Amino acid sequence: MIRRRRYPFALLWNEIDELMAEWESRVQNTVATGASLPSMVGPALKREFRVDVREEMDEVIVTADLPGVDKNNVVIRLVTPLNIEISVAKKTEPTEEGADVYDYYTRERLSGNLHRIVSLPAEVIDENASASFRNGVLEIRLRKAIPESGSVIPID
Repeated sequence: MIRRRRYPFALLWNEIDELMAEWESRVQNTVATGASLPSMVGPALKREFRVDVREEMDEVIVTADLPGVDKNNVVIRLVTPLNIEISVAKKTEPTEEGADVYDYYTRERLSGNLHRIVSLPAEVIDENASASFRNGVLEIRLRKAIPESGSVIPID
């Protein structure tokens, strides 16, 4: 019987993965724009879900791929008029009885608590905002803020 080799670094790798996610989150919260850091690490270490952001005439639409996530485990928050935060709690799949983390050869699928601050191309307001979640795809629609036109100042 051939037994798979156990990799003692699997637990350490998971811990590094979590530390990288926390570090990136703190840097993004520090930067006013909330822009993502350069993609210099692989997807397993970056722990980030993918988003698309598009601008239409009177709204901004953010679409995020969140496969395997229950909609009750997603929280969306407008951080600033130019940034939204998407937080996700994705449960890990139960392992077979007697299995442990060492039994994986590769484990890149996202799990645990994830969050991302997304920069928006225009200022938005949370009034009349809507979100839908179908087949693991989250779509957020945010109305653009109407720029104040100012007031007329009379001349004496």
